[in-house]
Amino acid sequence: MSDTQVLTPEHNFWQWFLSNEERFYTFDLYDVEVREKLFDELCAALEKVGDHLCFEFGPPEKKREFVISADGIKDGFPAVVALKKAAPALERWEIIAFRPRRCPMPVIENNVTIDPADVEFALFTEDDVPGIQLFLPGMPADDAGKAYRSIGYLLLDQALGEYDVETAVGPIDMVATPSGSEPERFPLSELPRMFDQLSAQLAGKSVKPS
Repeated sequence: MSDTQVLTPEHNFWQWFLSNEERFYTFDLYDVEVREKLFDELCAALEKVGDHLCFEFGPPEKKREFVISADGIKDGFPAVVALKKAAPALERWEIIAFRPRRCPMPVIENNVTIDPADVEFALFTEDDVPGIQLFLPGMPADDAGKAYRSIGYLLLDQALGEYDVETAVGPIDMVATPSGSEPERFPLSELPRMFDQLSAQLAGKSVKPS
């Protein structure tokens, strides 16, 4: 590197991460004090790259997942892409841009706890784009439903992936589970398959039967 070459914020981040990757790979998830210290450092480093950046870690297996996310905020997507593109080859890490689809989906806690097995959905079409109605058990109708909606978006990220939720999904409506049978509802676990089929149909593509 020449003396006049200036490193980008993305390269600066990865240099910092490389000097600390042992600490992040081996930390004990259940040591709250150590975990919070490391996560605060990582958040501060990501803030120097771009707004809205956040992260997730997978378990310390042969390769540990390091998910770089924009927390579902589309304005932060370019920073995610740039950081992923600048990532070096890391023997013990798999760097993933955007929250990927997860199967099975874990239980999510955010002031309230929601098990994906209890969540249902309905699909509809608006302006040739798939829309989703998500039924969250116990969700209140007033502002107290904010925590439920936050979990709802996390569940959608897990079902469809963060990128598709922000770029391929139209209207999203989150409501409490109705007592009647309308509209026709399906378990959340069916959303990836049914969404992909509807998206393909709207795009005029044929899909293989599952």
